[in-house]
Amino acid sequence: MKNLKASEIRQKYLDFFVEKGHMIEPSAPLVPIDDDSLLWINSGVATLKKYFDGRETPRKPRIVNSQKAIRTNDIENVGFTARHHTFFEMLGNFSIGDYFKQEAIEFAWEFLTSEKWMGMEPEKLYVTIHPEDTGAYQIWNEDIGLDETRIIRIEGNFWDIGEGPSGPNTEIFYDRGDEYGQNDPAEEMYPGGENERYLEVWNLVFSEFNHNKDNTYTPLPNKNIDTGMGLERMASISQNVRTNYETDLFMPIINEVENVSGKKYLEVEEQDVAFKVIADHIRTIAFAIADGALPANEGRGYVLRRLLRRAVRFSQSLGINEPFMYKLVDIVAEIMEPYYPNVKEKADFIKRVIKSEEERFHETLEEGLSILNQLIEKAKKDNHEIKGEDAFKLYDTYGFPVELTEELATQEGLSVDMTTFENEMQQQRDRARQARQSSQSMQIQSEVLKNITDDSTFVGYETTDYQSIITHLIYNGEEVESVEAGETVYFTLKATPFYAVSGGQVADEGTIGNDKFEIAVSEVTKAPNGQNLHKGIVQYGQATVGAEVDASVNKEDRRAIQKNHSATHLLHAALKEVLGDHVNQAGSLVEADRLRFDFSHFGPMTQEELDQVERRVNEEIWRGIDVRIQEMGIDEAKSMGAMALFGEKYGDIVRVVNMAPFSIELCGGIHVSNTAEIGLFKIVSESGTGAGVRRIEALTGKSAFLYLEDIQSKFNTIKNHVKVKSDEQVVGKVTQLQEEEKSLLKQLEQRNKEITSLKMGNVEDQVEVINDLKVLATEVEVPNAKAIRSTMDDFKSKLQDMIIVLASNVDGKVSIIATVPKSLTDQVKAGDIIKNMAPIVGGKGGGRPDMAQGGGTQPENITEALHFIKDYIKNL
Repeated sequence: MKNLKASEIRQKYLDFFVEKGHMIEPSAPLVPIDDDSLLWINSGVATLKKYFDGRETPRKPRIVNSQKAIRTNDIENVGFTARHHTFFEMLGNFSIGDYFKQEAIEFAWEFLTSEKWMGMEPEKLYVTIHPEDTGAYQIWNEDIGLDETRIIRIEGNFWDIGEGPSGPNTEIFYDRGDEYGQNDPAEEMYPGGENERYLEVWNLVFSEFNHNKDNTYTPLPNKNIDTGMGLERMASISQNVRTNYETDLFMPIINEVENVSGKKYLEVEEQDVAFKVIADHIRTIAFAIADGALPANEGRGYVLRRLLRRAVRFSQSLGINEPFMYKLVDIVAEIMEPYYPNVKEKADFIKRVIKSEEERFHETLEEGLSILNQLIEKAKKDNHEIKGEDAFKLYDTYGFPVELTEELATQEGLSVDMTTFENEMQQQRDRARQARQSSQSMQIQSEVLKNITDDSTFVGYETTDYQSIITHLIYNGEEVESVEAGETVYFTLKATPFYAVSGGQVADEGTIGNDKFEIAVSEVTKAPNGQNLHKGIVQYGQATVGAEVDASVNKEDRRAIQKNHSATHLLHAALKEVLGDHVNQAGSLVEADRLRFDFSHFGPMTQEELDQVERRVNEEIWRGIDVRIQEMGIDEAKSMGAMALFGEKYGDIVRVVNMAPFSIELCGGIHVSNTAEIGLFKIVSESGTGAGVRRIEALTGKSAFLYLEDIQSKFNTIKNHVKVKSDEQVVGKVTQLQEEEKSLLKQLEQRNKEITSLKMGNVEDQVEVINDLKVLATEVEVPNAKAIRSTMDDFKSKLQDMIIVLASNVDGKVSIIATVPKSLTDQVKAGDIIKNMAPIVGGKGGGRPDMAQGGGTQPENITEALHFIKDYIKNL
């Protein structure tokens, strides 16, 4: 077995499969693009689903990749085990309808055992198979030459995630020897059992069935191979270390944590957990932020926040009590740079985000401690146990470790209801697992579309009208020769001017037909083999295969779409200029009426920033830049500064939309020929759509003008109402009216107080002594619900040593308020008064011991409620 660095193993794997005719698929970003079913890219196959279920045909049917992935279903285990990680790399080789079991097994065996590659000792390798997979057994036994005793049948060796491709799998195990455990079936000390001796190094999935909606299984039209090998695990075997954490992927991070903490890894078992947690989590956090995720309170942003807080909590057991995680980013960047340069490129931004998040969490820990202290006081008065729900809320909401809750509770002679805590934790895990299971399945392969392989040329860059021929008609999932009027049909053309929905740009609409029939085109998508697949309703006549047709795109819509698409490029460049290079496109929608642009940024934009971005886009429109479309090699495009859109996959030859010097982007969409054609650009809204993602909606051209015209019309109406002659006077007049209104409201409030005071007479005459307590409980007249608070303040200033309860009726709505002097709150609490009183007036309320408020909908019961409260105090 060769001793290899992790980067060498990764490169050898890619080189081996390139030799076997595979194309390298670059590692996709961790944040899924156009796939709402996944929170993170969680496996090597996750980015290839479109190939496996037949939506798209790859350029080569043989694919190899090293895919970064995040899995967060077992966060609690990370640090406590040898091989659980939140961030990891999957080395995978895939076959889309090309080779199958024979070659897949032979490739795996050659890579693992050949001296040129991994050089593993063949006698130390074992395999598991599905009991019914006789084909895999024969290949391992007869072709590879493995003795039957080294082929273990396991019922669970079947890969299935619901609807879509599925099939049996075979796993390869490496025996690390007696020092990792003696053979003992009772302790699962065998390949496929839970142990540290026999480590699974490779899993080959033979994807040969469609798992159908009705839970039946039918053979796949095209059988696929999906294999995976964890880089971290292979590195631990190659470098002969006990866990993944002692490999060169983690040790430089752990060494830096040793320097910061002054503690040593592998000296104290409890401390080891902290070292592992920090080393694992900083890799996940750094890579996720580099790929566009940001800490937040929901979705993937919440996962990042939780991981960072977990790492910070564990760092405290190493005596680190200040922000330091951000200092580890440069080490992560250095380790991973050979294959993933983007962490190094964005290191400064990543550090800024992490440091700010760490500082926030140190404040949160203090908040958690103060809440825990309240829970401790409460438990002392009750049953000397902190509720499991409270411990879970502290953990889940504030990131407060349950171990710390237990420790501090024990010091106070209390216990924690861990049974309920574990139940809450399990419910959270179940929810996460259910969400994953319900969202991971692929689509079922369509053999009809898969079999359409003839070319269809897109001519829409040059024209919107074109004479063409219908090459295929698909009706009700089947290929047909003709389709009658009134029916919905899918079809392909020999050449088409219709743009298929892609890159955020909507598809073209229009018509195709001749003097015998017409189809209204409503939708255009990409077929598995790359043709533009049109959908439409036959308006009249009978559409037939082979018919010559005039294809005509709706020109007005197309022109508007072009303007909006070119405007998104200008907007993207302007956002980077104003906000910073961390801005990445996170989705877009380009329609005829408007454009929508999603981008990564950590907070709402200020009005000043929005104005600046809008101004910059318009300046480039007024400049009248010629838009040049060029096709060139990907490397040449990048060398001229072309911006690749986040998460897009590009071929060797790319299309560059050049609006130099302001914007150069790779893009397949349709654009104006000069920015001046856009005419006008107007932002109409900026909002958040989720964790760390902002959205701008904007208009161009005619739509922008009509929007501004509407605003102008409303402005003129206001000008008429405030009775000024020039536009410049409007703001001054509105400000004057606002000031006058404020002054009048103050005067009115004072008058109302005086009237209320006159009506009430001498309030001290209404004070009663109940149960040795001075009480004023009365109904008051107030102009609005808010005014009851200021009326209470007036009464309190005169009657400082007594309990006051006020009720009012404003337009059929009851407001109630109670105050109790702090010296009396041990006898009676304002919150209890309101809680008891509110139901009588058909409402609810509550508050602090010294002040509480409530409301209701039954003013006819106010007198009864006031009597009830007097009786309540009497019976205390």
